[in-house]
Amino acid sequence: MHTEEREIILNPSILSADFTVLGEQLKALEACGCRWVHIDVMDGTFVPPVSFGEPVITSIRKKSGLFFDVHMMTEHPDTHIDALKKAGADLVCVHAEACTHLDRVLGAIREAGMRTGVALNPATPLSVLDYVLDKTDMVLVMTVNPGFGGQSYLPAMTGKIRALRNMLEKAGHPDIRIEVDGGINAGTLQTVLDAGADVLVMGSAVFQGDPAENFRKMQALVR
Repeated sequence: MHTEEREIILNPSILSADFTVLGEQLKALEACGCRWVHIDVMDGTFVPPVSFGEPVITSIRKKSGLFFDVHMMTEHPDTHIDALKKAGADLVCVHAEACTHLDRVLGAIREAGMRTGVALNPATPLSVLDYVLDKTDMVLVMTVNPGFGGQSYLPAMTGKIRALRNMLEKAGHPDIRIEVDGGINAGTLQTVLDAGADVLVMGSAVFQGDPAENFRKMQALVR
């Protein structure tokens, strides 16, 4: 599948945003044509940092009509599903490594009325997806080791993205989106697009400086 045949979604990560003016930044991005926002929930156990949870998502939802892509970097993400739905999440992405019963968790997310995502750490093989593709709307390929913003893209992940795209085509699931998160910027953007990604998470590449101006620059590169 070629880049021009897929809708590419630029997905700013608020982990890099200025929380004192987050509402204004999101409105400015929305005015530029931004449709998704990436929200990292970290528990201090699955990854070292603690970020934010359902109360923050609830408060952002009051200010934004964007599609909320919530990335659960937590142990036991299944215990948060109902609260995330109430908070306004549109898609909940869970780590395969954190789910003993991945199929059950994905089913519960769908039953709650949200879209599903499966996140894979860099060293996690694609084979963990073999029996859950029918319950998966998106696969997140972590292109850095999760937990901290501002890391450099891991070149070995290019082959993993390409292998995943081929796997989805062969399995009859070409509509499952491939999201990439970590080190995505003007220098790596075309690499991941060529490999088959279509949802690009960008933190510092958007929020360092003027978010709206940076987003427009990235839009121009995608077009």
